[in-house]
Amino acid sequence: MSLFTDRQEAGEKLARALRKYKGADSIVFAIPRGGVEVAYPVARELCAPLNVIVARKIGAPGNEELAIGAVTPDGTSYWNEAVLAGLGIQREELKTRIKKTVEEIKRRMALYEVEPQIPDLTEKTAIVVDDGIATGLTVLAALRSLREKKPDRIIIAVPVAPRDTVEQLKKEADEVVCLYSPVIFYAVGQFYQTFPQTSDKKVISLLKKSRDFLS
Repeated sequence: MSLFTDRQEAGEKLARALRKYKGADSIVFAIPRGGVEVAYPVARELCAPLNVIVARKIGAPGNEELAIGAVTPDGTSYWNEAVLAGLGIQREELKTRIKKTVEEIKRRMALYEVEPQIPDLTEKTAIVVDDGIATGLTVLAALRSLREKKPDRIIIAVPVAPRDTVEQLKKEADEVVCLYSPVIFYAVGQFYQTFPQTSDKKVISLLKKSRDFLS
């Protein structure tokens, strides 16, 4: 079932749901790459700065598609403890994988021309946006990294996520804004008519455009 034509339409709908945060000294943090396309209309509607927080999943040894955790530029991580235990993976084994993932994150942030350090968020509202959430590992890693900067509030805002994931996120965020949270969920892309991979070029272009509407 398609709910959204594309990421832009999803972002516009999400922006309307977040209007109460206009003028609330907010900063929008997109999770690249697809999350930037959704976050751009949100930042424009709220007249808020658009930043990115690159959180990348860490796959299981021998099975990269199986997410066992996620990490952010400063090394903040979030792990699927049940999967780690089931596979018998010790944290010590993951150090090399974490290091390589952080290096890739920093390379990508340099490409996007954004600072790897999160700005001071004291008395600010941090709004974390993605194009959809499946397991929630990357978003939770991003949230924990942002929490270290002591924002007034952290809002997670997405067009779609499974109902059980939304309930898990509510335990960590101050608010979760999710336009649709089905019980049966296979993949984020099933809820979009058009869901191509977002290019780095598109991310860079939207970030530059976002600076223009604030100048």
